[in-house]
Amino acid sequence: MSRRCDLTGKAVLTGHLVSHSNRKTKRRFLPNLCNVTLQSEILNRSVRLRISANALKSVDHRGGLDAFLKKAHDEELSPRALELKRLVVKAMNAPEAAPAA
Repeated sequence: MSRRCDLTGKAVLTGHLVSHSNRKTKRRFLPNLCNVTLQSEILNRSVRLRISANALKSVDHRGGLDAFLKKAHDEELSPRALELKRLVVKAMNAPEAAPAA
C-alpha cells in the first residue's frame, strides 16, 4: 500500500535532518494518512478511503465528498477516487425518472 493520499495525491517527501553540528542526513517526511469512511449523498453509500488529515479538512470545507470530487483535478486523484468521481458525475447528469402524469 503506497503512502499517498487518495484524494489530494500528497505523498512522501525527502529532505535532510540537520544536526546541531550542521551535519545532514537523509530523512523522509511522511503524510498524515487516516483511514476514513465518507458518505456520498449522490451515490447513497459510504466509501472507505485512505486520505491525509489535510484532505479531510478540505472535504469538510468544500461541503462533502461529492463536492470535493467534482472540483478536483483528475491528475491528482487515485484510480479508485477517479472511478468514484466518474460515478458521481454520471449520477448527477443522469435524468431522474419522470413522474407519471
